[in-house]
Amino acid sequence: MKSYRAFIAKQIQDIQASYWFLPATLVILAILLAEAMLYLDRNAEWLVKLLPETLRDTQVDGARALMGIISQSVFGVAGVMFSMTIVAVSFAAGNFGPRLIGNFMRDRGNQRSLGILVSTFVYALFVARAIQGEQPGGALQDSVLFVPHLAITLAFLLTLVSVLTVIYFVHHIPEIINVSNITADIGKRLIRDLKALIDDQAEERKDETEKVTPIPSRDPDTELALKQCGYIQTLDKSRLEQLAEQNDWVIDVPVPHGEFINEDSAILKIWGPEVPDELVPELRGCFALGENPSDTQNLFFMVDQLVEMIARALSPGINDPFTAINCLNWLHAAVVVAANHNGGLAGRSGGPVRTIPATFQRLLDTGFGASFPYVKDDPLCDKHLRSVLSRCRDEISDSTHLETFERFVDGLKQRA
Repeated sequence: MKSYRAFIAKQIQDIQASYWFLPATLVILAILLAEAMLYLDRNAEWLVKLLPETLRDTQVDGARALMGIISQSVFGVAGVMFSMTIVAVSFAAGNFGPRLIGNFMRDRGNQRSLGILVSTFVYALFVARAIQGEQPGGALQDSVLFVPHLAITLAFLLTLVSVLTVIYFVHHIPEIINVSNITADIGKRLIRDLKALIDDQAEERKDETEKVTPIPSRDPDTELALKQCGYIQTLDKSRLEQLAEQNDWVIDVPVPHGEFINEDSAILKIWGPEVPDELVPELRGCFALGENPSDTQNLFFMVDQLVEMIARALSPGINDPFTAINCLNWLHAAVVVAANHNGGLAGRSGGPVRTIPATFQRLLDTGFGASFPYVKDDPLCDKHLRSVLSRCRDEISDSTHLETFERFVDGLKQRA
């Protein structure tokens, strides 16, 4: 039976990174809220009587006019907000790199702002639909005169919330395209994920102290490709470990997270008994591919984002060394965390499933190593990089990681 856990995890990740999910959810809640308030207006007259007199004397024409004004104005402002978001995203993508678009799509402030205004519009429409008055001939529509005072009062309150949301949004948009805030957001997420990964590696080392499964020195008995193209976004390692233990396999995943693979890329190398045909879909189902690399299970994606910002900042068309210096500062913070937190980044685990590990050396190469060609030609950034490397040397407390760092710095000096 094919495993769908990696696929489900990827879909959840895509939903979290989407711009539509939270606004769509708020729209659905607005519809349910409108129906609930209309029900209370029809069946709980005692609640209506609790309202102040000024909120209970609204007539049919006034109620319809108010709902029309609310729905039209709120929807118009929502369109302007969406346009402002598109302009901000275009500006950031053009100046700081297209791979940062996902950061803006995930921004909860933008999603909530759009969702509140659109849901207020939908709520006002549903309430306006329920208002019933006299027909032109003088007869009552459906023989019932109905003005939902509770629902109209809530619509007025939602309008006030929408006004506050617009004020917040006008303040929020300049914040999210501020380059210092962008680098800080990436750097904080990188440090958070680094700490979580190091803690997980420490737990794995505790669990595997008694049993270490070596990879055989011979060629693998089975090599398996996914028969798909794309970037590796999600790996269900726990399911792979279950299959390896159940079938007495040693499995190696030779491709790192975020790497692009083609249909014939060997994504699994297996030593042990022959892989039954019915388990091939199960093994392939432990992977989920996407059109783009992402930061899910791949902290080096955020390192790449910082390096990309450095490269763009130091390009001749922009020439902004201070943005590059800001990125170097966050790389510095990440390197120190990777070296000192809970024993630092470890190497390959000893379980039956081996993946390319997130090591301290790899972090140095992906961060400082990849940015060095851009930094070394700018006097201001080159001076700051030397200062950062010197501070890292003083702040790294683990002797093994310090030795790795010093070898890396010696390599940079040879490249200078």
